[in-house]
Amino acid sequence: MVRFAHTNIVARDWRRLARFYEVVFGCVLVPPEREHRGEWLERGTGVRGAALAGAHLRLPGHGPQGPTLEVFQYAEPLEGHEPAPNRIGLAHLAFEVDDPAAVIEAVVRAGGARLGEITSHDVPGVGRLTFAYARDPEGNVLEIQRWEHDAGGT
Repeated sequence: MVRFAHTNIVARDWRRLARFYEVVFGCVLVPPEREHRGEWLERGTGVRGAALAGAHLRLPGHGPQGPTLEVFQYAEPLEGHEPAPNRIGLAHLAFEVDDPAAVIEAVVRAGGARLGEITSHDVPGVGRLTFAYARDPEGNVLEIQRWEHDAGGT
């Protein structure tokens, strides 16, 4: 069996970032909060002295067994390059919404930022995509999208 489980974001302030995803996207905290440290974590992550705290958030639209967003904060994080839409590696989290403009305004009100401008494009065989990129309060890239599917499109 293979089933997608979660996506992890390493945060500077896991509680603040988790609250952002709860307020803006309706994610729901899945107890318990986690605090992990020890040899088992060092072995599994390959990070010497690993210690972290955080929680899982249920992503909207998938029910109680759906995938989660795991927001963790390491005791000794490594700073890196700011995420960018065209940087090699994981690039963004996408949320499908009814009103991209309203959600981007909510992102900004909750401490995030605009990154791109709302635009629309017809994708042959799929439908019309309306989207823009934004950033969460820690700079992670978000895609806010709405699809108007063609008959038979996915």
